[in-house]
Amino acid sequence: MEAAMNAPTSDQDHDPWRWLEEVDSPDALAWVEARNRETFALLGEDAGFERLARRLLEIEQRDSRIPYVVARDQWFYNFWQDSEHPRGVWRRTQWPSYLSDTPDWEVLIDVDALNRQEGEQWVWHGARCLPPERDGEPWRRALVALSRGGADADVTREFDLVDKRWVEDGFNRDESKGGLAWIDFDRVYAYTDFGPGSLTASNYPRQVRLWQRGTALASAPVVFEAEHGDVMAVAWRDLTRGFERDFVLQVTSFHSQRLIERLPDGGELVLELPEDAHASVHREWLLVQPREAWTVDGVTHPGGALLAIDYLAFKQGARAFVRLFTPSPGVALEGFSWTRHHLVLELLEHVRQRLVVLTPGQGDDWSPRALAGAPQGVLGFGPLDDEKSDEYLLSVTDFLLPPTLARGRIDDPEIEVVKRSVAEFDAAGMRVEQRFAVSLDGTRVPYFLVLPRDVSRETKPLPTLLYGYGGFEISLTPHYLAAAGVAWLSRGGAMVFANIRGGGEYGPDWHRAALKQHRHKAFEDFAAVARALVEEGVTVPSRLGIQGGSNGGLLVGNMLTHYPELFDCAVCEVPLLDMQRYHRLLAGASWIAEYGDPDSGDWDDFLHRFSPYHNLHQGTDYPAVLFTTSTRDDRVHPGHARKMAAKMAAMGCEVHYYENIEGGHGGAADAPQRARLKALAWRFLERRLMGDDRARD
Repeated sequence: MEAAMNAPTSDQDHDPWRWLEEVDSPDALAWVEARNRETFALLGEDAGFERLARRLLEIEQRDSRIPYVVARDQWFYNFWQDSEHPRGVWRRTQWPSYLSDTPDWEVLIDVDALNRQEGEQWVWHGARCLPPERDGEPWRRALVALSRGGADADVTREFDLVDKRWVEDGFNRDESKGGLAWIDFDRVYAYTDFGPGSLTASNYPRQVRLWQRGTALASAPVVFEAEHGDVMAVAWRDLTRGFERDFVLQVTSFHSQRLIERLPDGGELVLELPEDAHASVHREWLLVQPREAWTVDGVTHPGGALLAIDYLAFKQGARAFVRLFTPSPGVALEGFSWTRHHLVLELLEHVRQRLVVLTPGQGDDWSPRALAGAPQGVLGFGPLDDEKSDEYLLSVTDFLLPPTLARGRIDDPEIEVVKRSVAEFDAAGMRVEQRFAVSLDGTRVPYFLVLPRDVSRETKPLPTLLYGYGGFEISLTPHYLAAAGVAWLSRGGAMVFANIRGGGEYGPDWHRAALKQHRHKAFEDFAAVARALVEEGVTVPSRLGIQGGSNGGLLVGNMLTHYPELFDCAVCEVPLLDMQRYHRLLAGASWIAEYGDPDSGDWDDFLHRFSPYHNLHQGTDYPAVLFTTSTRDDRVHPGHARKMAAKMAAMGCEVHYYENIEGGHGGAADAPQRARLKALAWRFLERRLMGDDRARD
């Protein structure tokens, strides 16, 4: 890594751009408005931009998109956005109608109409429905979350699913990070901002209260309180009939937690499990995923394994876990889902998905087998009704394969295709290759290379976009490249997705390899992929761009400051960049377990080395960069992008900046905003990597 990795520490009190952290100050907003005008004047005021933005919006709002549904008894619920409803409608239909080309949808909530009525800018944040106590009764109520402008903070309102109206005197929660969870018709758990002292240092709920219908939320009794230094506390009731139980999750850090059962007598049972483990209870089973090796009952289970035990026996002292999954080289557990009688594991084998079905039995015999009839591709598995049925919906896609939705039943090889997406671009002649780069320490790093059609020696080097994330054990898996296919692949560009350390592609060890003082491994991996693309003749640095958002924005920032010679330009979205102050801004304190604590020796020991804001040096020839963020991002503070852009501009670098007013951490609040934001990024990349003449086509 470059010598800049040994940059001296910086006194944050002498930051000349600190005023840009004042999100809504007139001076900061005036700066934002000026930068937005400059960026649109360069990238967004020609016919090419408008054509591309319209085409991307068409993709976002196409009527033939698959309306993905959630089953609630005989109803199938869907949230849908289109040209008439940019903020969306929550609607439902029944299965025979859903199978038709034009389902008969019953609209429950029209968010656009609600915004007109209330003069607001609500964005849909989801709904939690309360199941009936007896078969044959309708689902009556839902807790609906709405966010102002797309921020993480939201409100909760109770909705009547039978009368299709808001419950005027129902459970209504004011704007805050947090939520409500059903206990029964007249009670909910509330975790929200209750006033001074009720939030953690990460600005998430610290208290859980039990709220009775018809009483004031402020007077609801506290049933659990986390520590101020924890990340958050949430609670819920498992409403599975015959297995009703109440749980609290105390999140002590981003990678540690305690699962606590609230007992009927008001007591608490803290499950005796490693705090780094993820645990869940379903019907009679407790499932545990330790992140590090765990020795229990004389047996050592590796990190990344999946363990099961009868929950009642566990509470009585038993610890003879059955190991359902053991990680092996190249194979990791990505997730799992229950149907009524089966457990379905989603495995990643060198970042390619496959599904394995397990059936709880006596002792160690859970009869693992492949999901019957599962096609090739990226498989998204979802049970239809885990209380009553072994039916499921399966989404199948890949980089060049439009999504297909199918319905099946465990152990039945006949799978019914129910919906197909249209192809947004002509993928004939395009291809996907998985390759491996060798990082600085010898680690093999996988990456997917998506090549345009008619690639030959004469057409290389290709304009290439390299994308990465590398954090929080999040895997970067294949997905249909609808927008990229139109804006990039169809125009002769190549796309690359790097599965660098810090992600979850090979389980918790792959993530842990880039934690805290090892963060540089993620950057070395990304640099290794960039070099491999050049060495293999795919591209050259002058035609290579990079992109990443959030933690991926931190990745991009470090590539800018430590490896500027490897590429020509960068798109840096909703990024972390000032690692000396990140823990003091919005939700930043919740990520100390991932990055380290700037108020400790971590800053001098390693954090300052990967703080992009502190590793800019006058006279360095930095790549051109487009920063994008949102004023309403209340997770990663927009001040990161603002300050970095201002500092680089003052140094004479080529910097472009765009801040969407709405959108939260997603950057945009609706399809029109998303289309224009994407179009800006693609136009920037076209101009840099395909040349001005090509960009104006």
